[in-house]
Amino acid sequence: MNVALLSRAECNALRGLAIIGIFLHNYCHWLGPVVKENEYQFFKRNADWFSQVASNPDYLWPMHILSFFGHYGVPIFLFLSAYGLERKYGATSTATAQGHDGVGETWMFVKKHYLKLFQMMFVGFACFVFVDAITPGRWHYSTLQIVAQLGMFNNLLPEPDQNIWPGPYWFFGLMLQLYIVYRLLLYRRHWAWTVTLMALCIGGQLCLGPESEALNRYRYNFMGGMLPFGMGLLFARHGQRVILVNLSTVALLMSLVVTTFFVVGFGNNFWGWMLVPALVCYAAVYFVKSLKSVPANVVTDTIWKALQWMGGVSAALFVVHPAIRKVFIPISQHGDTYAGLLLYTIASIGAAWLVNEIMKKIKMG
Repeated sequence: MNVALLSRAECNALRGLAIIGIFLHNYCHWLGPVVKENEYQFFKRNADWFSQVASNPDYLWPMHILSFFGHYGVPIFLFLSAYGLERKYGATSTATAQGHDGVGETWMFVKKHYLKLFQMMFVGFACFVFVDAITPGRWHYSTLQIVAQLGMFNNLLPEPDQNIWPGPYWFFGLMLQLYIVYRLLLYRRHWAWTVTLMALCIGGQLCLGPESEALNRYRYNFMGGMLPFGMGLLFARHGQRVILVNLSTVALLMSLVVTTFFVVGFGNNFWGWMLVPALVCYAAVYFVKSLKSVPANVVTDTIWKALQWMGGVSAALFVVHPAIRKVFIPISQHGDTYAGLLLYTIASIGAAWLVNEIMKKIKMG
C-alpha cells in the first residue's frame, strides 16, 4: 500500500472541486439555451453544439462550460470513494484472493455503508419533497418510486430518467452498488480482478447504441462508474504506476494541460467519450497537486482555501442543492439568467453550511 499519494487536504480539495462542478452543472443544464451534456448517453449533436459555442462564445459561455463538463464531478467522487475504501479496508501487502471475510462480515460492511448513505439522503429527500410539493411542477411520486429511493435501488428501474426525482439522487444507488461490488469482487483480490471488471464494463457500453435507452440505463448503474472507481482503487494500491504524482511543478502543470486537452478532445466521439471519466480524474489530481506545488500567492491560496471549505460541506451541499434549485431556477428561466444562478449559489452554499453544522452537533450530541 502506497503512502502520501494524496493528503487529507488534497482529498478535501478534490471533493470541493467535484461538488462545485456538480451543483453548478445541475442548475445550468436545466436552462434551454445552454449546451446539454453527454452524461449517460452520447449525442453527437451535443458535442457539436459545444464545439460551436466554444469557438463562438456568447454571454452564456460560462454556463455552457459548467453544463457540459460539470457532471464530471461524479467520477471524481467515485475515484475518491474507491481510494478511501482501499486505504481503509485494503490489505497492507499485495492483495490476494485469500482471507476473505464471510457472509456476515460482508453484510455488516454493506449495512454500515447503506446507513451512512441513508442518513445523508433522507435529510435531503425530506427537504426536497416538501419544497417540490409547494412549488410549480410538482412531481407525482408512485409508491414504488418512493420505496426505491429509500432503498436506493431506483437505478435498477426501467427508464431511470422517469423514475428518479430529484435526478442527482441517482448517485446514492450508484454508490451502494459499488460498495457491494467492491466487497464481493474487488476487496483483497489481485489487481487483475479490478482491471478485468473495468474492461468488461467499458466493453459492454460498446455493444450498445450511443443514443439508446439501453446505454442510458446501463450507465445509471455501477457499470457506468466502474472506470473511475477502479482507477481510485488501483491508485490506492499501486500509486505512481497508475498516476505519476511526485513530479516537479512544471511537470505537474504540463500534465494538467495535456490531460485537460484530452478531456476536451476525447469528448467529440463515442469511443473517446467513454474514457473521459478516467482522464478527468487525472486532470483533477494534477490540478490539485499543481495548486499546492506553485509558489504561494494570494490567488492560489484563496482558491485552495475555497476548495478546502467546499470539500468540507460537499456532502451537505449535494443533498440540499436539488431543493434550492427548484426554488430559484424560474428566475433564470424567465430571463434573469445570472441573477438566478448567483442567488441559487448563495442559497445552496448557505443551506449546506447550516445543514453541515446541524449534523455535526447531532453527531457530537
